[in-house]
Amino acid sequence: MDRSESKYYNYSIKMNNALFKLLDTKPFQEISVSEVCKVAGVNRSTFYSHYENTTDLLKETHTNFMNKFFHTFDKNVENFNPENIKFEDFVSDKFIIPYLKFIKKHKKIYKIYINNLYTFNTDEFYDALLEKLWIPACKQKGLTDYTIINYMSKYYLSGMTAIINDWVNKNCEDDIILICEIIIMCVRPE
Repeated sequence: MDRSESKYYNYSIKMNNALFKLLDTKPFQEISVSEVCKVAGVNRSTFYSHYENTTDLLKETHTNFMNKFFHTFDKNVENFNPENIKFEDFVSDKFIIPYLKFIKKHKKIYKIYINNLYTFNTDEFYDALLEKLWIPACKQKGLTDYTIINYMSKYYLSGMTAIINDWVNKNCEDDIILICEIIIMCVRPE
């Protein structure tokens, strides 16, 4: 990374963090460029050299957070390769525990994200999750009908999200292993 890229990256991180800090206190539509600059400690000219408006910053912030999320699997799941995912892996501690650890580590940002679902493009996240993880796993299982895959993934994600939202609202006090076991019991009752 050269010096100009490093400088851009540092400003980007500052502005991403400033946006999350502001989203913790008010709706996105009420956040101005001036506020972002003040919280980030950068000039308006610096902001405008990187973004046209706060929506551009929001898109970048969301993309950066989602990339962090997907890299969680790369780093924490042994021999992770989306093409080799087994359908059963989605209901195992192999995937659920790294996911829960990521959420616990970033619970403040997760709460902001959940409280601003319409602001962040949740369809974009869902589509990325479907493409990168769920569809390859379904193909391994022999499922190829997109309608079935879509409904199954929504069922799985909605239930898991409900449990995780409750856990996060309780400040992630319950043990990650317990939450993982509950998710597995709900999806695969035996």
